[in-house]
Amino acid sequence: MSTTTPAPYVLWIDDPAANGNRQLGGKFGSLAEMTAAGFAVPPGFGITTSAYRHFLESAGLAERAREVRAAARGADLARVQAISAEFSAVIEAAALPADLEAAIRVGYAELERRTGQADLPVAVRSSGESEDLAGASFAGQYDTFLWIRGAEDLLRHVRRCWAGMFGAAVLTYRPDSDPDAVLADHGICVGVQQMVEARAAGVMFTLDPVSGDRSKVVVEGCWGLGEGVVSGGITPSRYVVDKVTFEVVRRDVVRQEEQYSVDPATAAVGLVPVPVERCDVACLDDVQIDALAKLAKRIEQHRGAPQDIEWAVSEAGDVHVLQVRPETVWSARAAAPLVTEKKSAVNHVLARFAGVGVAQGRGRTS
Repeated sequence: MSTTTPAPYVLWIDDPAANGNRQLGGKFGSLAEMTAAGFAVPPGFGITTSAYRHFLESAGLAERAREVRAAARGADLARVQAISAEFSAVIEAAALPADLEAAIRVGYAELERRTGQADLPVAVRSSGESEDLAGASFAGQYDTFLWIRGAEDLLRHVRRCWAGMFGAAVLTYRPDSDPDAVLADHGICVGVQQMVEARAAGVMFTLDPVSGDRSKVVVEGCWGLGEGVVSGGITPSRYVVDKVTFEVVRRDVVRQEEQYSVDPATAAVGLVPVPVERCDVACLDDVQIDALAKLAKRIEQHRGAPQDIEWAVSEAGDVHVLQVRPETVWSARAAAPLVTEKKSAVNHVLARFAGVGVAQGRGRTS
């Protein structure tokens, strides 16, 4: 008789069993690691890859899922889009097995209890096993939904994340490291996490993503939720910080007239006007920049390699870690010495503006 403990359908990121657990996928697994290391990660739980597979089997869709992936290989884009739309609709309409639905409802109720907030707004994030593949950027192909409230809406968006496994972008994605990866039977976790009502948010890199300079931390931020920075919809203010002295060696403050926040008219996340008194004001003060740069350095030291980090600062001034992933562009190259031949000021300026933005290699969820 087997004594193997069944894999859980819901796993909290602060559970000792969560750290390093592949049931949480790449993205949420990283947050479990950050939580275990003592970093300020908003509370949440993962609806595990076992839950996803249980859903497919219960709904009679497991074999069809394999057929969909196989049919997409070599098909033209129009055919892939048709296959994707049809199967995604099937997933979104399928009933959840009763035990799984109950586990998700209990998890959401417990998150409400832990945070002391009824009808708690949460972020619902896809976290795939395939995000762990070397040289792949599946994270940029999957879905995230913000400000989801109530168990019914949560269940609907969990299905949407599962359906995202068969989006046209995923079915046509071919990582250089493994062109057949799309055919593999990868699972997906859906992370459910308390929303941070962000005063400001954005991303930061523990190297300069334009030049690869590892002696710098680059912080990009905007008013409101970080969706604007992540999606590229808002030009962020940018701060370059020396990783040793924490001096801000460059700051580019951008006028911001719109921000991503909850739109009172729709009760959903959208673009709303920035209060007039904030439009020309930096979204971060020097104390917050210093705290973020030091946080980035600690995370890099903990993980032992350059990192790409999403962050948020609440209205109360608390700094939260929302996502952490390895930086994948410059980290694959040999590190340059920190002390090099001094370049002219002209070359320095040209180097800073040579890249088109700093989103290259970001590979994140929108």
